[in-house]
Amino acid sequence: MVNVYIGLGSNLDDPKGHVRQALEDLKQLPHSQLLLASKLYLSKPLGPQDQDDFVNAVVLLATELKPITLLDELQAIEQQHQRVRERHWGPRTLDLDILLFGNQTLDQPRLTVPHTQISQRDFVVGPLLELSPELVLPCGTPVRHLLRHCPIDGLICVED
Repeated sequence: MVNVYIGLGSNLDDPKGHVRQALEDLKQLPHSQLLLASKLYLSKPLGPQDQDDFVNAVVLLATELKPITLLDELQAIEQQHQRVRERHWGPRTLDLDILLFGNQTLDQPRLTVPHTQISQRDFVVGPLLELSPELVLPCGTPVRHLLRHCPIDGLICVED
């Protein structure tokens, strides 16, 4: 089993509902076990600002799946939520990103791990630290060191 961190985000059609349902969907992944889920956080969209804010979370999943197989499973879940890719960084019902896949570094046409923009996303850094305060990236950088350039004090928890 490999520990994998997955980022979740939604800003269309009941974003909290989509993220919460995605948490349930992730529990059903084959050869995998959902270990931890962060709180839900509200964040401003990256890129185009002519869209609603996002609801975000991060989960820790243990899996026996290979990276591309997991990516296929995550994209199938996105499709169950009627994900449409109209524009880069545009609104979406559900976005599932593999942030970290064990200690692996991958650079493939469909998947780059660690996710290339972890260090610039407070809605990723904050939940990662919530789940695993001592987490270290494959490059050797502790995630808590990302706070220097990516403060998380603007994160808004939206748990009920």
